[in-house]
Amino acid sequence: MVRRPLGNHHDGPDTLLVTSDATQTGMVEAGADKVRELITNARFVLFDFDGPICQLFAGHSADDVAKDLVSWLEGHGLRALLTDEERDHPDPHVVLKAVNERHPRSDLVAELEERLTQQELKAVGSAQPTAYADPLIRTWRAVGCRLAVATNNSPRTVKDYLGGRDLLDCFDSHVYGRTSDLDLMKPNPDCLNRALRAMGGAPADSLMIGDAPADCEAAGRAGIPFLGYARNEEKETLLRAAGAEAVVDSLEPILIQLRERG
Repeated sequence: MVRRPLGNHHDGPDTLLVTSDATQTGMVEAGADKVRELITNARFVLFDFDGPICQLFAGHSADDVAKDLVSWLEGHGLRALLTDEERDHPDPHVVLKAVNERHPRSDLVAELEERLTQQELKAVGSAQPTAYADPLIRTWRAVGCRLAVATNNSPRTVKDYLGGRDLLDCFDSHVYGRTSDLDLMKPNPDCLNRALRAMGGAPADSLMIGDAPADCEAAGRAGIPFLGYARNEEKETLLRAAGAEAVVDSLEPILIQLRERG
């Protein structure tokens, strides 16, 4: 096993452990102490879905889904609803939000949202579990924490995925996702607040794990401590820019700390 410093930081407590095959197993510029503090204080843990739990579109490209939504709109003579940037954006949520901004809570938005949900459900079969996510979820539940999912994906998609991996019981069906009111999607903290109300949790006793700036902002607006998960440098940069103080590049160190605590 070899060591390399985190970014441009000095060698010392914030050193990242790297295995001989260069697989990262430690922290990304977070410092073990900060992550340990977040984990130790958390009695209620909220997971984003696509990222920390799985890569939903691992075998069913999100870019293709976005293009499908754009094609559907164009087929209905609605091309002008989107800007050139929105038409070319690889995130289907960008397309959905753009239409909602121009026709809020309309039948058009409801149809487009259902089309996206069907594409998400189709993607479940080829979704790739995030490394260490399954044992982390089971271990966190085993040590007595209450778990929930707070996501911009359809709750039907999340429940389908979790059910297929025998993980739904770990969450006691506490899955809070996209609703018919798309204004409540993250960074609005609505799904986080719904999760805490249902579990009887206080923000200070909770932790949100997410991989996107919208997750970080929603957690901040809800008063919930945030732990970023960044599977690449681009995501880390975006999370840092959004204000995330603690970021990990793997769920493994969280799992190790939980097992040591248990």
